Amino acid sequence: MAKRDYYEVLGVDRNTSADDLKKAYRKMAMKYHPDRNPGDKEAEEKFKEAAEAYDVLSDPQKRAKYDQFGHAAFEGAAGGGQSMNMDDIFSHFGDIFGDIFGGGGGFSGFGGYGGSRGGRRAVNRGSNLRIKARLTLEEIDKGVEKKFKVRKMVACKSCGGTGARGNSYETCAHCHGTGVITEVRRTILGQMQTQSPCPSCGGEGRIIKDRCPDCHGHGIVEAEEIISVNVPAGVAEGMQFALQGKGNAAEHGGVPGDLIVVVEEVPHDIFERQGNNLYCDVYVSFADAALGCSVDIPTLGGKARVKLDPGTPSGKVLRLRGKGLPEVNNRYSRGDILACVNVWVPQKLSRDDKALLEKLRESPTFSPNPTGKERRFVDRMRDLFN
Repeated sequence: MAKRDYYEVLGVDRNTSADDLKKAYRKMAMKYHPDRNPGDKEAEEKFKEAAEAYDVLSDPQKRAKYDQFGHAAFEGAAGGGQSMNMDDIFSHFGDIFGDIFGGGGGFSGFGGYGGSRGGRRAVNRGSNLRIKARLTLEEIDKGVEKKFKVRKMVACKSCGGTGARGNSYETCAHCHGTGVITEVRRTILGQMQTQSPCPSCGGEGRIIKDRCPDCHGHGIVEAEEIISVNVPAGVAEGMQFALQGKGNAAEHGGVPGDLIVVVEEVPHDIFERQGNNLYCDVYVSFADAALGCSVDIPTLGGKARVKLDPGTPSGKVLRLRGKGLPEVNNRYSRGDILACVNVWVPQKLSRDDKALLEKLRESPTFSPNPTGKERRFVDRMRDLFN
């Protein structure tokens, strides 16, 4: 079954602000929360659908990709747009529910669903990193593997990322290892139970007794790492994609962040890019333009020979279909190369050249006499380049 548009799911337009987006999601989540609709499968599916839509639209990077490519932006990628089960929602979006429903850890007063369902311990997450990938048109044409030396936080090898020397942990006496503090309040809807991270252990449920001397108990240290990035063919300036888990490592063995790769195009000596089409200039002599000839048009892989008809005017555009850049992740759909013919006018003439041109100038054949056909051609060129 095809997925509904995420903006339609939350009942907002594409220009809605982050605050209005959160309000819309809060309304949907309150309406379809499983604890308020026990046994209602349709309500549960709508609750999942709203959570999935909010996950994408509340993240500026995911939202930009969705606005550009729709649901196809997340096909085959982990997270961000894939269907989720209830555990995924309440474990991954615990911070969202805590912010929307109040209380530090979630909304669980109606039967157990919530951001800290079942006393779930907090999981640290590393921060994202951002790098630029400078690509030539030749690399964009074929796709390329790039290697980057990235300085980032990695798991400490001495303690395996735990932050503790050996296995020197003790259960937090404040939360008894659950990582959360539970508070029950009486409201007009009945008893409301809220949970917040334990302040003593930071939500981890355990406390380090003997800290690792290399990372001082954090479980992470700064180091350089070589990361390979496979850039697909057809990307464009400003596009970005994420390598999951390649960002900064998280403290105490948590979930690492992502590496955000931003595409930057290197200016080309010959071509200018517009979409997937490539534009260039081709120069011919006056004699070749008048008599006709064969010219070589550059391509990203070499050149292509094209025959010019006699009387070809300056400004005529030659089109090589399918010789431009491919669509992203679709090598079978390509743009074109459009080459503009320019008749070369020499800057310096010899005495013999001048004498010959003087004789040609007297010939009526060389007197300008544009026809309706040439004027229509100029109009078409004006429309094309404007």
